Amino acid sequence: MKVPFSPPRMDQKIVDEVVDTLWSGWITTGPKTKKFEKMLTVYAGHKSTLCVNSATSGLEIILRWFGVGPGDEVIVPAYTYAASANVIVHCGAKVVFVDSGNDFNISIEAVAKAITTRTKVIIPVDIGGYPCDYDELNELVRKEDVKKLFHASTDTQKELGRILILSDAAHSIGAVYKGKKAGSLTDITVYSFHAVKNLTTAEGGAICLNLPEPFDNQSIYDLLNIKSLHGQNKDALAKMQIGNWKYDIIEAGYKNNMTDIQASIGIVELKRYDSDMLVCRMQIFDKYSDAFSKCSWAILPEYETQEKCTSYHIYMLRIKGITEEQRDAIIQKIFEHEVAVNVHFVPLPLFSFYNGLGYRMEDYPQAFQNYSHEITLPVYYDLTDEMMDAVIKAVTTSVESIINL
Repeated sequence: MKVPFSPPRMDQKIVDEVVDTLWSGWITTGPKTKKFEKMLTVYAGHKSTLCVNSATSGLEIILRWFGVGPGDEVIVPAYTYAASANVIVHCGAKVVFVDSGNDFNISIEAVAKAITTRTKVIIPVDIGGYPCDYDELNELVRKEDVKKLFHASTDTQKELGRILILSDAAHSIGAVYKGKKAGSLTDITVYSFHAVKNLTTAEGGAICLNLPEPFDNQSIYDLLNIKSLHGQNKDALAKMQIGNWKYDIIEAGYKNNMTDIQASIGIVELKRYDSDMLVCRMQIFDKYSDAFSKCSWAILPEYETQEKCTSYHIYMLRIKGITEEQRDAIIQKIFEHEVAVNVHFVPLPLFSFYNGLGYRMEDYPQAFQNYSHEITLPVYYDLTDEMMDAVIKAVTTSVESIINL
């Protein structure tokens, strides 16, 4: 491919930091992971951060901490990646899909209609890095009539006294909503640092704790740290202190920890994230928008308003008035120009597993319309002007050949 879709950024600063970690003797969870956690907490302004091995494990460990299980319901958009819903299935709870708005994000109106006495958690997803309507979501779960529907079945649920908002911010580290960064917008937020994300640690994620009083977010961090290390009450760093080798297993936990090798990459990237990475990605978005604004068939993604600013994760172009089959044909034409594009996302009711559970795509018409018209364009740090020009030419030529312009 002349233009690949989303290679990770790698340079000498990252190499040097990783090599420093390799020579340090600490390659699993250690001082650099703890440093990265503190940096993330300061960066987004929430209360505490636990780094984990993936956003998926972060979502699941929070559902389990909150006591979600059989008989419970969790609301999630039909338009998202499978991880957002798979974790609900893992916990034995019922996935309740709802439709999207025109901006790809979860419909607050649809969420309100889906709440029942079994609803324990709502998982909004910041599609493409564009924040959901968090004020409306936060206000919704605090309404007296909605709180009256909430039936707590664990001490943690009783302490919160309402539905938990667990934000899937896999795309949106650095996004801003009403002056606040993703991570501090609701009860708990989970980031992804997967290889294709803006800020990568190869694999990895983070749980951003921002729970209201009377919760002690530091104590919850300590508990989640235990859960993420097989229920062990001391991590490797703590056990290495002189005379501190003895530990206990206090529950049957999981293996979800981030390593110092991963954290090394994250430390370098976070230091330059706002001043370098986001600036570069914004320039790519602006160049695409300037080019496609001249095309009558293009629906440009909304990525900056007075209240919201995206993290510029993926550029989600839509083509007016086409069918799913035409969209697929356009993508094939673009590939023939040696330009890689993608689709974000295939709505989950279209997949065999969820369709087999009885979910039907016709129940989520806006999600299907968004999907059937959407093509995701390359956005990454090393994308040159010449490569962007190649993308624009390939997309324009391919669209116009299929819709006969």
